[in-house]
Amino acid sequence: MTSSELWTRATADRYDAEETGMSSAAVLGPTLAFLTDLAGDGRALEFAIGTGRVGVPLRERGVPVVGIELSEHMAAVLRRKIDEGTLPVTIGDMATTVVAGEFTLVYLVYNTITNLLTQDEQVECFRNAARHLEPGGRFVVELGVPPLRFLPPGQVAVPFDVSELHLGFDTLDLVEQILVSHHFTRDGNDGRYRRGTSRHRYAWPAELDLMARIAGLELERRVADWDGAPFTQDSAKHISVWRKPT
Repeated sequence: MTSSELWTRATADRYDAEETGMSSAAVLGPTLAFLTDLAGDGRALEFAIGTGRVGVPLRERGVPVVGIELSEHMAAVLRRKIDEGTLPVTIGDMATTVVAGEFTLVYLVYNTITNLLTQDEQVECFRNAARHLEPGGRFVVELGVPPLRFLPPGQVAVPFDVSELHLGFDTLDLVEQILVSHHFTRDGNDGRYRRGTSRHRYAWPAELDLMARIAGLELERRVADWDGAPFTQDSAKHISVWRKPT
């Protein structure tokens, strides 16, 4: 078990409904195209596969997908969509859990590497990816850039969503690199809001590159989104691809 917070049954059951935007064709189309191209004729391994938002449609595109997931409740939601024989999932953490075989692609989407709350565990995640990759295979991480530019002196929180049904903001511990996401989600039509929080360890792109070097991987490409837009100092996130040398 790592320091990752464990997703509960209640959270898993409502996850897909609360992430409909991330499951739209506009978001998933470029994501699946990017990952399908990198997987080629080989197999793909998704760390923290969750409810299968990406893994299930990637498998439907013909890419053999295997998943690792810490939360049995999240995996149970995935299992309602696809059977074990078609998309196997191993319950375990992404830093140490090993599955059989080699893969052309290992990937982590939607900031999930930050669920590992220590630098050591994030390094082990890179090592675990390298362990599963065949020579020439790629490790892909989708991760937001830490929003410190939006945190002037004296301000303790950065809003990331202000909408009719959801209020979200992050508070940051700049010493420990811990970001806490606070969510106030409208629950029903009576005006009540449900509060939730999640803890994350943020990391800069350069720090991830060093983790990759420790694991024996080389940076191949970094872009700002799944469409391949250039990564710049103003980019809110990055898609990074590291390659295992042949």
